[in-house]
Amino acid sequence: MSRKILFTSAAVIAIAFVPPALAQDCDTAGTVGTGGSAAAGGTSASTLGTAGTCVTDDGATSSIGSGGSAATADGKAQSRTQINENGDQLKAKSRAQAMDQGTFSRSQTKTRVKDGELQSRTKSMSHVPGEKPAMDRTESNIVLPNQ
Repeated sequence: MSRKILFTSAAVIAIAFVPPALAQDCDTAGTVGTGGSAAAGGTSASTLGTAGTCVTDDGATSSIGSGGSAATADGKAQSRTQINENGDQLKAKSRAQAMDQGTFSRSQTKTRVKDGELQSRTKSMSHVPGEKPAMDRTESNIVLPNQ
C-alpha cells in the first residue's frame, strides 16, 4: 500500500514541475457561423455550423463544429452530421428532417475552412400540403488576409 502512495506522489510532483505552454496571439483570426430552423404542423428541424481559424507565425489552427435535430409528433424524424478533414481543409455538413404525412420541415448547414477562407450556409424549409412552402437562407463568408 505504501508503494502505491509513493508512485502516486512521484507522479503528482512530476506533473507539478511541467512548465506551462505559452499561448500565442493570433496575427489574423476569423469565425463564421450560421443556423436555421423550420417548423410546420407537428414537425420541426434545426441545424447549425460554426468554424474558426487563428493564424500565427507557426501556421494556422482551425476548428469546426456542426449539429442538428428534428422532431415530430407522429411522423418520422432524422438528423445526421458529417465532419471531414482533408489535408488543409475542414468540412462539416448537418441535415435534419421531420415528416408527418405530407407536412415536413428540413434544415441543412454546410460549413468549410480552406486556405484562409471560412464559409457557412444554412437552408431551411417547411411545407404544409396546400400551402406555399416557407424557405430561408443564411450565409456567412470571411476571407482572411494573406500574411
